[in-house]
Amino acid sequence: MLIRSFIALTLGCTLALPAAAQELTGTMKKIKDTGTLTVGYRESSIPFSYLDDKQQPVGYAMELCGRVIDAVKAELKMPALKIALQPVTSSNRIPLLQNGTIDMECGSTTNSVERQKTVSFSVSYFVTNVTAAVKKSSGIKSIADLNGKPVSTTSGSTSVQLIKAHEKGKSIDLKEIYGKDHAESFLLLSDDRVSAFVMDDILIAGFIANAKNPADYVFLPEVLRTEPYGIMLRKDDTQFKALADKTLTAIYKSGEINKIYSKWFQSPIPPKNANLNFPVSKELAELFKNPNDAGVK
Repeated sequence: MLIRSFIALTLGCTLALPAAAQELTGTMKKIKDTGTLTVGYRESSIPFSYLDDKQQPVGYAMELCGRVIDAVKAELKMPALKIALQPVTSSNRIPLLQNGTIDMECGSTTNSVERQKTVSFSVSYFVTNVTAAVKKSSGIKSIADLNGKPVSTTSGSTSVQLIKAHEKGKSIDLKEIYGKDHAESFLLLSDDRVSAFVMDDILIAGFIANAKNPADYVFLPEVLRTEPYGIMLRKDDTQFKALADKTLTAIYKSGEINKIYSKWFQSPIPPKNANLNFPVSKELAELFKNPNDAGVK
C-alpha cells in the first residue's frame, strides 16, 4: 500500500514537471498578463522598417517580425492579441526595450558583442557592409579623400568611428554631423551639406533608389565592417528568444525566405515603387543555411 502510494505520488510529480517547465517567463509572461505585444519600428530604415504612403510601418524586418507575432499568438492561444506599434530611433531603441516600453525591435539594428552585454538578438536576418556614399561630382574616390570634409551619419550609430578605426582613416580629420534618423543623414548629403554619408550599404541603397537622380551617387570601395541584423530582444529573455529563433529558422530552412527577400530587395516597393536590385550576398546565403545569433566584434 505504501509502495503504491509512493509510486502514485512520484508519478504525479513527474507528470507535473512538464507543466512547470512551461511556466511563462519574461516577455511571454508580460504579453500574456497585459494582452498586448508592443513592437518598436523605424520610420526610415528602408527596406527593413519604414513608413509607407499611408504612414504605416512596413518592410522586410516588419514582415519577419509579423511571423514571430503569429507564433506568439499560437503559443499563447491568444488570436486576438493586441499589437501596439511604437516608433524608435537609433538613440532610444535600447532604453525603450530595457524599460519595457517595447517588447521587440524590428528594424536595422546591428547585433554586436558590445550590445549583447545589455540586450539579446534573434538569429540574424540580414548581413550588411558599412561603407560611405558620395556624389559622383565630388571627385571623392576613397576614404582618404574625406580628410578635412564634413561627413554625416545617424545619431546613435558608430559608423564614423569605424572610419577612424580603418587603416586608411586613422590619419584623416573628419567633421561629424549627425542626423536624427537615416532620412535626415541622407538629406545632408543630397543637399551638399556634407561630402559623404557613412552607414550600412543597404540602407544607403534604399535612399539612393528613391532619390530624384539615383545616378548622382556612388559608394566608396572600402568596407568598414560587415554586420549582422537581428530582432532585438531583452537580455536573457530565453523563452521569447527561443520562439523567435525557431520561427525565423523555419522560414529559412523551408526556402520561404527567398520569396520574402525578393519582395523587399528585388522588386518595386512602396511608397515610390523603387527597386533596390540588391541580390542576396554570399554571407547572407550562408546565414540562411546556418542560422546563428553571433555578434560582430
